[in-house]
Amino acid sequence: MSKESLLLLPGLMCNETVWIPLLEDLSKTHDCKVVDHGRADSLSVMAKNILRQAPNKFALAGHSMGGRIALEVIRQAPERVSRVALMNTGYLPRPDSEVGAKEMQTRYDLLKIAIDQGVEAMARTWVKAMVAPTRLSDEPFIQTIIDMFKLKSVDIFKHQIAALLNRPDGTPVLKTLNVPTLVLCTEFDSWSPVKQHRDMANLMPNQPTWCEISGAGHMCTMEAPQAVAKAMTDWLNLPNA
Repeated sequence: MSKESLLLLPGLMCNETVWIPLLEDLSKTHDCKVVDHGRADSLSVMAKNILRQAPNKFALAGHSMGGRIALEVIRQAPERVSRVALMNTGYLPRPDSEVGAKEMQTRYDLLKIAIDQGVEAMARTWVKAMVAPTRLSDEPFIQTIIDMFKLKSVDIFKHQIAALLNRPDGTPVLKTLNVPTLVLCTEFDSWSPVKQHRDMANLMPNQPTWCEISGAGHMCTMEAPQAVAKAMTDWLNLPNA
């Protein structure tokens, strides 16, 4: 009997490095494939690209921007997704307010660093707010994240920022989710806080599997791989809806 496909969607400027710590566990039961978002500049196009290459039915896990893309995949083809994991992510569009303007400025400030000083300099700035405070002194760990970012170009960064700033509202998708769903968040994630995930879970018609990991920041799969692998394995073992 063949294994079910599990598509793993990385976030902004990330690649398979984010998922490698989990692959040994996840591959025991599923055929895992990490998606590359290429040069797409909208979440809708990223989702269309995934659906064009994906099998007829598959499980889906998205981290950070990947979680938003997962919601877009479900919006476009809900019948093809058997289950979904939404990890360190969000669902609301950029607000038309001072908060939204501040987000835009923060993202453009990082883009300017990437243009003027290079992706490595941008990544070294970006990572300061993306991991738990206790990991900031772990230079080999921080360098792994920076090295991952360096594999992407300024052009890709620009396109992915555009995709995030123009993101659609995922509320209608969450309100209709009827497949086994994992909502995973972490203590020190300032970009995607715990409350945001609670709000997502409260929109769902069925109670999702909830996992809140202490001591980790936004890069949960790399900071707390054992806890994340356990949560995902339990979710993958749930019976189909």
